[in-house]
Amino acid sequence: MSDIVQFVALPFDLTDEGLVPGEPFKCATPAAAIERAKGYWMMFGHTGAVAFVRTYPERKITVLRTFGSVPSELPECLDADF
Repeated sequence: MSDIVQFVALPFDLTDEGLVPGEPFKCATPAAAIERAKGYWMMFGHTGAVAFVRTYPERKITVLRTFGSVPSELPECLDADF
């Protein structure tokens, strides 16, 4: 059985509860995920963003790049199902 790979860009916003994740965006390539995360941060005014790769079924997460402010407990934030 082959692995399923997802490339995701996820923005973060600062609220009264701290940094909270926004709506994730699935991308076709790692480069697209990095560019989307950069755009979330620079162009759309989010506090920060992260581009990452998620592999199933083993649920392995690899952070490709972060921009701006992201939570220090990043792996726990990225483990949710989108």
